[in-house]
Amino acid sequence: MDKMWSGRFSTSASSLLDQFNASIMYDRKLYREDIDGSLAHAAMLTKQGILNTEEFRQITEGLNQIVSEIESDVFEWNIADEDLHMGIEKRLTAIIGDAGKKLHTARSRNDQVAVDFRRFVIRKNLEIVEALKLLMTEVIVVAEKHTETLIPGMTHLQHAQPINFAFHLAAYLAMFTRDIERFESSAKRNNVSPLGCAALAGTPHDVDRNMTASILGFDSVSINCLDTVSDRDFALEILFNIATMMMHISRLSEELVMWSSYEFGFVELSDAYSTGSSIMPQKKNPDVPELLRGKTGRVYGSLMGLLTVMKGLPLAYNKDTQEDKEGVFDAVETAEISLEILKEAIKTMEVKSHNMESACAVGHLSATDLADYLVEKCDIPFREAHFITGRAVAKGEELKTDLSAMDFKYLKEIDERINEDVMEYLGLRHSMNARTSQGGTATQRTKEQLQYYKNYLQGNKE
Repeated sequence: MDKMWSGRFSTSASSLLDQFNASIMYDRKLYREDIDGSLAHAAMLTKQGILNTEEFRQITEGLNQIVSEIESDVFEWNIADEDLHMGIEKRLTAIIGDAGKKLHTARSRNDQVAVDFRRFVIRKNLEIVEALKLLMTEVIVVAEKHTETLIPGMTHLQHAQPINFAFHLAAYLAMFTRDIERFESSAKRNNVSPLGCAALAGTPHDVDRNMTASILGFDSVSINCLDTVSDRDFALEILFNIATMMMHISRLSEELVMWSSYEFGFVELSDAYSTGSSIMPQKKNPDVPELLRGKTGRVYGSLMGLLTVMKGLPLAYNKDTQEDKEGVFDAVETAEISLEILKEAIKTMEVKSHNMESACAVGHLSATDLADYLVEKCDIPFREAHFITGRAVAKGEELKTDLSAMDFKYLKEIDERINEDVMEYLGLRHSMNARTSQGGTATQRTKEQLQYYKNYLQGNKE
């Protein structure tokens, strides 16, 4: 079968080359973007007098017929056509004849694929933003029920200070907010049109790049055509954005795995989002968060793959960049299903508040409060207060008693300057609510944070 570029060649391409060279079996995902680009290009060519109105009518009707064929699954994708651009153009010519052969005037597959892929990536950036907002909304629903539920705050995975569960969840709201900002920034920064750059150096035809940019929803046109046809920064950005988001999801997933174990018992995942064992009847496995952790590595691989593809490419377009799409498609699909299933898992999980609060009575979580008491009430320098508190903790270990429950007489023996009002400071709930600095865990501060994120999701980013 003759290729559309076969005029210079005397021997037909081998079937092995067709198999190795073709991208049509996966880049056909971009059919809508490709046909939109062709419609815009045809409208511009008509305005500029390069096509006549009858040719434009035929092209428009032919492309709309192809959309119908693709969406009704009767379009024949042929690996010998190499990519969706050639497949669609060949079909268009078969439908309308010579008018179809004029559509490619003043453009190349280089700027064509750049348009298609860029518009797909921009759209997916914004769709992922909406999915993130839905996830955040569900996290807020859970968090608002637990602004007073105590849970051990940890560093080094060791009990550190008492916080409330909503405050812990709000940390992930902060992460997801940064994710949203990255996706939105990428969509805005990369919303420039490549169409009209042709192969690499522009075109001698009198084209109106601003017209096609406007039709396709781009904010502007690219400045340098040599850069434009080989630029894949927009693809790298969405991969980085997804990788960072999945890292945040993976951190939360790790905690869900731990929290759902018998050792923690902080949450129980719904039966609808858990699995069992083929041999152990009692098992209820947290496969959803485990898979989310695993899929994070998969997304990292896509990012590193494209970075490696791009690192040594001379200007301008090289066939290497055909390897840009499969990793992006896979990462986008992974991101979309991950956000959806994590939202549902959080929505349906049971929070075991009693176990969370019981865990706070282990590990001397109010030790810092004793040091703060010594500084504020006894005018003791912090370093000395730190040492005294360390002795109190050691006494608690000896007595097998948490500092928050220790008898006052033992504290008085450690340092006679300690008075009985210290017992209020050592209370776990008092400790949590004492942290009233902006961004702190006190219930009122936590409620302020949740309100901030609710406002953010409603479009108020002040």
